[in-house]
Amino acid sequence: MNLEKRRAFFEQLKANNSHPETELEYSSPFELLIAVLLSAQATDVSVNKGTRKLFKIANTPQTLIELGEEGVKPYIQHIGLFNSKGRHIQETCRLLLEKHQGEVPQNREALEALPGVGRKTANVILNTAFGQPTIAVDTHIFRVSNRTGLAPGKDVVKVEEQLLKRVPKEFLQDAHHWLILHGRYTCKARNPECAQCIVEPLCSFKQKTGKGKVRGDI
Repeated sequence: MNLEKRRAFFEQLKANNSHPETELEYSSPFELLIAVLLSAQATDVSVNKGTRKLFKIANTPQTLIELGEEGVKPYIQHIGLFNSKGRHIQETCRLLLEKHQGEVPQNREALEALPGVGRKTANVILNTAFGQPTIAVDTHIFRVSNRTGLAPGKDVVKVEEQLLKRVPKEFLQDAHHWLILHGRYTCKARNPECAQCIVEPLCSFKQKTGKGKVRGDI
């Protein structure tokens, strides 16, 4: 996909949704961090179901530590891997208090030093909470980037590198959310809705369909 097509691609996404946002519910960088930690291998819907109640009781490192691992469990036990996530939350809260005065750090190295926080989670926090032009490549963004020809790559790091080079600068801040939402609701893995896709004319996918399923989880 050349520069002209890439620019048109994001102009279409912007015209359809000028202010894209995460579907995770939060009111502070710390709440977002906890929500993203819980969202690994889980849906945003399931995370929001738990955090709506949890954050009313405890929404700071100190209050979550006081609630304790067992106290957190009733709010997150419907979420996959809730036991390990509960431990990571407690460990993260302790480190935030010990090393960062209870605040979420605004740099990648410090974020990735927190339990359960990898590159993708760090990118989400840097982008969504702190307005940095990062792109967290999840399964949706990986699929859309390869399928459309926007930023092909064999692994998530390569796709991230390609996106940072190929997304026009004026669209970088919001590209993360546009691509996730497009992959989640239109460019689906097994049944992409090509007939309703606003960027279909710009897409290089060879198995375009609006009627049936496509093979694989590309």
